[in-house]
Amino acid sequence: MAATNETRRKVFLGLLGSAAGMALGGGAGARAMVDQATRVFRLDGGGVTYAFGINAGGQVQSLYWGAALAASDSLPAAVPVEANSSNEMAPGLTPYEFAGFGGGLTTEPALKVRFPDGVRDLDLRYAGHQDKGDSLVLQLQDAKRAVRVALTYAMDEATGILARSAVVENRTGNWIQVDQMAAACLNLPYSDDYRLYFLSGRWAGEFMLQTRAITPGAFVLESRKGVTSHQINPWIAVSRAATGEESGPVWFGALGWSGNWRINVEMDAMGGVHATAGYNPFDFSYRLKQGESLASPVFHAGFSNEGFGGASRVFHRYQREKVLPHAPRPRLRPVLYNSWEATFFDVNEAGQVALAEKAASIGVERFVVDDGWFGARDSDKAGLGDWVVNLKKFPSGLGPLIKRVNGLGMQFGLWVEPEMVNPDSDLYRAHPDWVINFPGRQRSEARNQLVLNLARKDVCEHLLKVLDALLSSHNIEYLKWDHNRAWSEPGWPEVAPDDQQRLYVAYVDNLYKLLAGLRRRHPKLEIESCASGGGRVDLGIMKLTEQVWTSDNTDPYDRLVIQDGYSHAYAPAAMMAWVTDSPNFVNKRVTSLEYRFLSAMQGGLGIGANLNHRQDEDFAKARRLVEAYKQVRATIQLGNLYRLVSPGNGSPRSATLSVSHDRKQAVLFAFLHSSMLRSAQKTIQLRGLDASAVYSLRPIAGSAAAGTVAKASGAYWMGHGLKVALEGDFQAAAFVLEAVS
Repeated sequence: MAATNETRRKVFLGLLGSAAGMALGGGAGARAMVDQATRVFRLDGGGVTYAFGINAGGQVQSLYWGAALAASDSLPAAVPVEANSSNEMAPGLTPYEFAGFGGGLTTEPALKVRFPDGVRDLDLRYAGHQDKGDSLVLQLQDAKRAVRVALTYAMDEATGILARSAVVENRTGNWIQVDQMAAACLNLPYSDDYRLYFLSGRWAGEFMLQTRAITPGAFVLESRKGVTSHQINPWIAVSRAATGEESGPVWFGALGWSGNWRINVEMDAMGGVHATAGYNPFDFSYRLKQGESLASPVFHAGFSNEGFGGASRVFHRYQREKVLPHAPRPRLRPVLYNSWEATFFDVNEAGQVALAEKAASIGVERFVVDDGWFGARDSDKAGLGDWVVNLKKFPSGLGPLIKRVNGLGMQFGLWVEPEMVNPDSDLYRAHPDWVINFPGRQRSEARNQLVLNLARKDVCEHLLKVLDALLSSHNIEYLKWDHNRAWSEPGWPEVAPDDQQRLYVAYVDNLYKLLAGLRRRHPKLEIESCASGGGRVDLGIMKLTEQVWTSDNTDPYDRLVIQDGYSHAYAPAAMMAWVTDSPNFVNKRVTSLEYRFLSAMQGGLGIGANLNHRQDEDFAKARRLVEAYKQVRATIQLGNLYRLVSPGNGSPRSATLSVSHDRKQAVLFAFLHSSMLRSAQKTIQLRGLDASAVYSLRPIAGSAAAGTVAKASGAYWMGHGLKVALEGDFQAAAFVLEAVS
């Protein structure tokens, strides 16, 4: 998937107050200009200005990235940085837009190559630019050899998010080897009080927000697992020390790549701060023959002067309008039921029909049969890879079940894990060479399975064929696409040794092509990205999947912490959360059904509980909460999110507010996790409302607001706030505010 085609953004090159300004193009509502005298380029959008220039040596340097400058503001020409000493040479201190390894560069390069004669020096110089209408492409070339690099800049007009990517092309007449490649280098203004924020975790504990001061040296975030990973997510934010939730500068970005990746954040010897994001150079090598090229992933970067809340809201909008399928108007997430925790592998037609009838009775809109419907799949030890219906469990196939589900007014969906195979399967017995492996070495299993090599054309074609056949012969409108293990023995023995490490790129490219191919053939199909929970959540996979599974941990309190971290980087429009049984299987915590629902209602609502164990009272409560959710889900999924009180760091309380874009509706969720504080009735100050509008307040669930009015202005709710009466451990309440005409 070529980086230059993955995303299209409008580019705005502002006139810098120079009569020498030259138009590069004239998109609707935009001017594209460059100052010829200073050779300064400037991109403007969404209240953000990004500028770079060509210095006297032809090298491209960052000049400015931050709050929008006036159209009349001139930026000075790029000037080569002087060496501080013979030990701190100029290349290691220069804020390059795309640094090639060479000439004394000691900071992280964006591109490192090796030539057949052993030379590993690269000196990239400006060679021209092109206006593509929705993007600017800057052409660079090595000073000595025909290695060309095309840098793409695409800025979104509404949000100021800048999509950066690169393509390296070999025109040398011989091979070159790419040992390291990033999408971009990003440089920040000089400051001595920067803090780095990132998301770490593990299985069942993803998206934990971390922070640390940026000090001299480098800090590396990466995945070596073949997939995005639970351990670290490819998102970062950098702030000043005084930046808060709703005020202060934040620079942020996320890499759109679903394989091995690395983000390097460093402070050079003179205090300059640089971030580089792209392919992970660990075990990476990509040999390019004459005429071949390699495209980087896309790094999506933005700036906000309105704190972390402003940064996440603008990034959420960008994802909804530019990244997610069906953008700029992504579909609302239907209320989903998944049968996994009710039946595990013991699925059959009668049992699934019974669950479907119960699910329909509480207002579920999509019924999903999880693992166990195919092949010889009675446990996780066999059958994976054999995507044919198990006729012992479904004697007449899936048709009667689907017909019944559809008759109940619900869509039908299935769980699949196409990238994996059990050694005990018909597919593996027929094609043992189809897995990632090193000849003559062990084939390490995890969850009793191996990883199919999607880099192989025959494997990719087989998966497209069998999945297309499954979807073509049934009315299946949804696939929960899972990926349940990290890679091991990453070999590709069918290709030449010098080409085997292409695996890391070719696999992910073919995964994207496979997903895109299925979507073209089946336009109604929706897909969820799952990887043992949140192991594959990134802007690459999210471009091809409507929703993501945030974590296998469905404990409602743990999920509040996970969802808080997730929301810093990714949009609630894509986040799925389930209501499951209590005690929870992860930690045995006991919580009320209402608390579980209100935790899960802050994204796409799913239900994964065993409905066979529910009482009439539970069904009545679930039916009421599902109906209440449907009335506000557009605001929750597509509105502006305000993190009023974070659940992190052991806080006994948390609260979020979702506000519709027209500010006519707002939804407040308030939680008390621990009664350790005597005063549980804390006043919550709302945000984002129309100060002059009058809003009525009504409870969705939980306790009523204490000592408050039922109708007041937005200014009142934001200034005076409301006091939510909660007592005890793991209590919750939710309210909706409606503008009164």
